[in-house]
Amino acid sequence: MFHVILFNPQIPPNTGNIIRLCANTGASLHLIHPIGFQMDEKSCRRAGLDYHALSDVHQHDALDDCLHAIGNPRMFAITKFGSRRYDSADFAPGDALLFGAETTGLPESIHNAIDDDRKLALPMTGGNRSLNLANAVSVVLYEAWRRCDFAGMVTLPANPDLV
Repeated sequence: MFHVILFNPQIPPNTGNIIRLCANTGASLHLIHPIGFQMDEKSCRRAGLDYHALSDVHQHDALDDCLHAIGNPRMFAITKFGSRRYDSADFAPGDALLFGAETTGLPESIHNAIDDDRKLALPMTGGNRSLNLANAVSVVLYEAWRRCDFAGMVTLPANPDLV
């Protein structure tokens, strides 16, 4: 449905939460090197990245390599320097959602290469620096999926106690 791209992720538990999120929403996850942790099986288990077997996770040496591998989709960069709110985007299946590293965000070279209308921001109250990466990915991915009427969602059985 969507491609989540993490540019140089640094914190294993954040990536673990995002792997789980992608597994449960049908999104593909793309990790752009360098990453701040090992992705071998033993390291993944130790870091709580055990959902990697249930999701579509790919590693790439560079962002351009990633974009080429997934067919150069329409891409949105989620950044505190975004000129639009994330909920104003017209998301469509196959879109790529790009998030920067937890400690540094996206490099200036990437900011310069992306049109302003494709840079999206999450609203925050004043004086705050940023949201947790896994939380930011959750907010944006679920909004994108909602815009596509949750295509591919498993229908939950009716629960008469909740009516």
